Amino acid sequence: MSENLELFYMPYCPFCKKVTRFLKEKNIEEEVELKNINKDSEAHEKLKKTGGEDQVPCLFIDGEPMYESNDIIEWLKENKVE
Repeated sequence: MSENLELFYMPYCPFCKKVTRFLKEKNIEEEVELKNINKDSEAHEKLKKTGGEDQVPCLFIDGEPMYESNDIIEWLKENKVE
């Protein structure tokens, strides 16, 4: 079963860079839809409305938000890295 994954981020956020770098290193960036909240106002609104917080990085897993770069990377290791 494949989850719907959306990563809400800001390009200059060091924690966001940590997560996006991990995606590239593990060659799984195509499995995650990236949402730059600086350029995408709809994504920013969704982050605030659905997640309840204006915090990035935030990985939505089938619509459920997960915050904190280390938690996101750990989830990706357990669920997406071969």
